[in-house]
Amino acid sequence: MDTNFKNAEQISVIKDTTANPAPLGLLGFGMTTVLLNLHNAGFYELNSMIMGMGIFVGGIAQLFAGLQEWKKNNTFGATAFTAYGSFWLSLVALWIIPKTGFGAAYKSSETAVAWYLLMWGIFTLFMFIGTLKLNRTLQVIFFTLTILFFLLAISDFTGNASLRIFAGYEGILCGLAAIYGCVAQVLNEVYGRTVLPLGTRARDITV
Repeated sequence: MDTNFKNAEQISVIKDTTANPAPLGLLGFGMTTVLLNLHNAGFYELNSMIMGMGIFVGGIAQLFAGLQEWKKNNTFGATAFTAYGSFWLSLVALWIIPKTGFGAAYKSSETAVAWYLLMWGIFTLFMFIGTLKLNRTLQVIFFTLTILFFLLAISDFTGNASLRIFAGYEGILCGLAAIYGCVAQVLNEVYGRTVLPLGTRARDITV
């Protein structure tokens, strides 16, 4: 028997042929963020449309995208989509629980919600630092989201209604940036070329 053949190592290469889950996650985050911040900017009152979007699109869709990013060995994407999907579910819970019989006594004060938003702002700041190795679109999304959380937290700490309205407009820009990221990734893949640029450099890590 040929000893070289006997001792040879067999190497198998597995090609990932699954779809990119990031556009779904960006869409879920972006659309829900725009609709909530239209409310913050004063266009309409908090309503079931926002809650429904928060549960099913901002929440469940992002959780699904996060799990798919985990399967693709993308720690950043898995953490971001799973975390912000959970954020939307928890936010809707903050609105709904006090309306129930068992939760009426547990309504969160504005100060408590401010601390909640501040913690999310700190987390988002660290995630923004991670985007400095990624594309420009993600940098814009996470930078504007960091600012949004801090503005909303300060608004709740101080009771400044004008600041919340300003935060609403800033949040609309954040959501639109995420929607752009979704559309850009889908169209670029479909056409096999850059239709809408994401601001990716050659040395950047692609997500």
